[in-house]
Amino acid sequence: MVFNSILFLALLSIFSCKFKNTNQSIQTSEAGRSYNPVGYDLSAPDRIYVLPAILHEISGITEIDSSNIACIQDENGILVIYDLSKGIISQHFIFHKEGDYEDVARAGNTIYVLKSDGTLYEIPDYKSAGYSGISYKTGVPANDNEGLCYDTKNNWLLIGPKSNIEDEKKSKRVIYGFSLETKKLLEKPVVKFDLKAIKEYAIENKLDLPVTNKKNEKSEPEIELRTSAIGIHPVTNKLFLISGTEQIFFVFNLDGTLEYMEKLDPKLFNQPEGITFLNNGDMLISNEGGSGTATLLRFNYKLR
Repeated sequence: MVFNSILFLALLSIFSCKFKNTNQSIQTSEAGRSYNPVGYDLSAPDRIYVLPAILHEISGITEIDSSNIACIQDENGILVIYDLSKGIISQHFIFHKEGDYEDVARAGNTIYVLKSDGTLYEIPDYKSAGYSGISYKTGVPANDNEGLCYDTKNNWLLIGPKSNIEDEKKSKRVIYGFSLETKKLLEKPVVKFDLKAIKEYAIENKLDLPVTNKKNEKSEPEIELRTSAIGIHPVTNKLFLISGTEQIFFVFNLDGTLEYMEKLDPKLFNQPEGITFLNNGDMLISNEGGSGTATLLRFNYKLR
């Protein structure tokens, strides 16, 4: 395992140099765009970053400052700092061995990385070259966890399972809270979503989604709400959620009430796995490469 991490680190340095001068980014036009009620035109990103091959499996992102984000990819325990202004990898840190890492969040100078089994890895000071990581077995009752973000008002991390929770009804989805004061999982979910209400919203707003056609049953939109990324908006305090496998974008109140949803264009969002916000409200969504290239989409925050 150690050898693989060292080899990966060497390759990271090579690819960082390689892509420093060849990184592609696309600026999109402001003309003729329309903004949805939450402040973004999801059909026209303001900038598209084509990520270096070393981030092909990018699985999570979090804001560091107005010019930098931290990224992870789902196979190696390496934290990558990506410079938005230059479009390059500026730093990288090994925080653990190989594993299935799904999302990342920042609380002050501390970075937290979520493993699919619910384990959290704490990096107390990501700016220090000599840190040692700490891990917590959260006990989240799900084996496939993909969403992580920091709730500043409550000082806890939100953890979003992708899979069903056995003791929850089929029509419910949940978000768990991990207290940064006690370093323990809260006993009950902190947010609950009602799939029935979500499907009713889709019908009322005539969203173009696949529908079920079971015999003797009324057809309804096929929505499973498989959480792949979550983030709290720094201006509105709304919870943004992406169901990556379904390519659906949601906005909720923190009580679980649906505010908005939209089907994403698969040409832009081939595999959306990460979301974060800059302090001014600009939104970033990352896509794993799949059969193509990994991308980072930036949407400037504008209400009209």
